[in-house]
Amino acid sequence: MDAQRKDLLRRLMALEFTAIELNLYLDTHPDDHKALADYNAISMELRAVKMEYEKLYGPLVHYGYSPSPGAWRWIDEPWPWEIMF
Repeated sequence: MDAQRKDLLRRLMALEFTAIELNLYLDTHPDDHKALADYNAISMELRAVKMEYEKLYGPLVHYGYSPSPGAWRWIDEPWPWEIMF
């Protein structure tokens, strides 16, 4: 497996972790404007990295969240959760 694919997956995992943590924090601190700005920035970066990954390697999720232009790529292997680091 190429290093770029693993790097993108690692970035995705880190960004998703950060977004979840900020989400949980904002549940108890809804008026923290800096945390909200950080959450919005992380969300935009996460969306961009997901789009980059899916363009290069295929969908991460299905059921309407990841359009598949051209050929159906959902069956391409390995699936993201099958990749060993």
